[in-house]
Amino acid sequence: MSTLEKTETKETTRKAAGTQVSGAQAVMEALIHEEVDTVFGYPGGAIMPIYDALYDYSDQLKHILVRHEQGGIHAAQGYARTSGRVGVAFATSGPGATNLVTGLADAMIDSNPIVCITGQVFASLLGTDAFQETDVINITTPVTKWNYQVTDANEIPSVLAKAFYIARTGRPGPVLIDITKNAQIQLFDYHGYESCKHVRSYRPAPIVRKEYVEEAAKAINAAKKPFILFGQGIILGKAEQEFKTFIEKAGIPSAATVMGLSALETDHPLHVGMLGMHGNYAPNVMTNECDVLIAIGMRFDDRVTGRLDKYAKQAKVVHLDIDPAEIDKNVKAHYPVWGDCKETLPMLTELIEKADHSAWLNQFRDLEKEEIKEVIHNELNPTSDILTMGEVLKVLNEITGGDAVIVTDVGQHQMVTCRYAKFNNSKSSVTSGGLGTMGFGLPAAIGAWYGAPHRDVVAIIGDGGIQMTIQELGTIMQFGAKVKILILNNEFLGMVRQWQQLFHDKRYSFVNITSPDFVAVAKGYYIDGNRVSERKDLKDALQTMMDHDGSYLLEVMVGKENNVFPMVAQGTSVSEIRLK
Repeated sequence: MSTLEKTETKETTRKAAGTQVSGAQAVMEALIHEEVDTVFGYPGGAIMPIYDALYDYSDQLKHILVRHEQGGIHAAQGYARTSGRVGVAFATSGPGATNLVTGLADAMIDSNPIVCITGQVFASLLGTDAFQETDVINITTPVTKWNYQVTDANEIPSVLAKAFYIARTGRPGPVLIDITKNAQIQLFDYHGYESCKHVRSYRPAPIVRKEYVEEAAKAINAAKKPFILFGQGIILGKAEQEFKTFIEKAGIPSAATVMGLSALETDHPLHVGMLGMHGNYAPNVMTNECDVLIAIGMRFDDRVTGRLDKYAKQAKVVHLDIDPAEIDKNVKAHYPVWGDCKETLPMLTELIEKADHSAWLNQFRDLEKEEIKEVIHNELNPTSDILTMGEVLKVLNEITGGDAVIVTDVGQHQMVTCRYAKFNNSKSSVTSGGLGTMGFGLPAAIGAWYGAPHRDVVAIIGDGGIQMTIQELGTIMQFGAKVKILILNNEFLGMVRQWQQLFHDKRYSFVNITSPDFVAVAKGYYIDGNRVSERKDLKDALQTMMDHDGSYLLEVMVGKENNVFPMVAQGTSVSEIRLK
């Protein structure tokens, strides 16, 4: 179809105000007006009218048929994370809708902008235990930013406009709209689609109080040992450049949360590593040495803070966040700065003095040398014949140059990847942070590729996590997402095994996992692949994977009982981080 024909089709398909449309057609109109280009979903009885309408909009809306609804919402998350746009997922009623719950919870805690549209039984059947009826509104209320059930088609344009507005503004999050089947079929007078710009009682970003910014600037200017912790709020606020300008003027060492990775390029001279349970040694230790702690777009998660009663008690805390609920929730802020960091960071930058904290920065680098000696060198350059996860990442970095999108599942491979992967560009690290959802990696990587099809997307997954959503290989097979799948196989549920080794006297209770021949499984889905277990084959195998035109699965056999260090044991202080 030519560009002209596509334009003509678009103009004739879009419904004009004053015409009669069905509720299902109104859903399509909303998606087109919100500039949605890709939907991930799975049809069923209660959402069939919406899929029937989609048939006429297939030139404007790409629909990716996933193999499970959980795969659909994780794909929508991956799409949102790499594109910076709202991800969209469809599911039918009953089990279709309940299969979204894990992804909704994941998106909620990780602030992913998602709109899920579920079908529901006829309104006349609500509450009768009809076939495939579940109370999806009450089920999903705790794991959505907003949800709503539509029983009248007249509501659809305004409700979906509100849904997209709420999902993308302020602190982003998932929204679910449940539409009864009668509302999908119902004809009504369509008055056009108007984007939502305001919702009464909902304030996406709090009013910035200039006096708070001024007080924070004074504290930073007076600091001798300031330290910055930055999270995903930098990325969500599209404030990467503002953040870089701020830290470079302030000259302050800066460390990332897991979700903040790629907001600042890994090799930036002020980037001192990753925070948290398996983060770098220096930023964890120095948290309890700094005099001013500046948190930007992060929520002081327990995996970052360790024991709260021993966390940064010596420091004055400056906390910049768009969500007022995060201020003082876990760590008391002496200088709270409410607002969108894209607005507050330039205000702060203007007020701070240009500073040189090189002596303080060198203290981080000295501790970094200790970590390199005790942990990093051995992980990246092992002397045994057994491959380590770290050396796989080292070779992958050499090949990608830090320019790929790296999507991880959850477990040891995730922490190793977050520790050693190089990122030159924002929106390059996609992982399940707050919920820690095994099975996230493969479908999220599919969505990530659709969100950034011009970039290399590598899914790094453990032998446990891949088997939770392995059916999504069928999605790749059918639709051709060019995802590189790197399975790091240690024949264990590795992170659980590590904890059992360290804290349960090596009582390995049900963590041995037997896997299929992953390469053969991939070939069953017409996806090329390979398996390596020796160092001499590693680089060529990774190069082949990255050079392959299309999806590819590479399984790398790594040490069975290798552990991820450093580690802040649960119930201990960040300054008690263990190197071994």
